[in-house]
This record gives sequence, structure tokens and C-alpha cells, in this order.
Amino acid sequence: MKKIYHLSTCSTNQKILKEVNAVKKKAKLQDIKAEPISPEQLDEMKKLAGSYEALFSRKAMKYRSMGLHEKQLTEKDYRKLILEEYTFLKRPVAIVGDQIFIGNTKAVVEALKKALDAGIGV
Repeated sequence: MKKIYHLSTCSTNQKILKEVNAVKKKAKLQDIKAEPISPEQLDEMKKLAGSYEALFSRKAMKYRSMGLHEKQLTEKDYRKLILEEYTFLKRPVAIVGDQIFIGNTKAVVEALKKALDAGIGV
């Protein structure tokens, strides 16, 4: 399986999708604003990532505005918040075979590009 959860309105996500040649590599794209992630999809991501916290973005504008930076969040909280508000998912999240790539750091993007180029998850 090759699937990338992204936000089409995010210029960084658009740049990464273009850089890794996601369409050409036949990765299934899911715009999480137009098609919200399901609890099952999130649970699958968590299984690969090891925790919901690894999938959670503290850079989301609502993180501070909701006062979450002052709270001790649990795994249950992270799951609930990501399902309620798509901006809390660290983007993009790509699943290639049994590997998961989370976020937009240079190292993650390079690793994703190599996995897609290797044809993993075909």
C-alpha cells in the first residue's frame, strides 16, 4: 500500500508531493480536509508510528489557542484531538508498505522518496 494523508491547501504539503513524485509513483492521496481520516485509519497509523503523540502536531494554531500547551495530554487525548480537528495531524503522513513517514523534515522527505523509488508497497 502507498498512501499519503495530506492537506491540499498547504503549500509545504504540495511541494513535498511534487518532490517525491507521489502521483507518478501511484500513491493514493487523501486530502484530510475534504475526506477526514477515520478512526480505523488513525489506529493503523498509530500501530506503525508507535503512538498517537508521534502523529500529533504541536505547531497547529489551535494547540496554543485551546490551551493544550499547558495540559498533560494522554494517548487517548491525542487520538481524540486528531479525529476532531484535522490540523492536529502532523502532515504529511505517508504509509509505504509497512513503513510510516510522518512530517515534513528533510530527512523524512528523503526517506519517503527512497521508499517510493524502491517500489515498496506496490
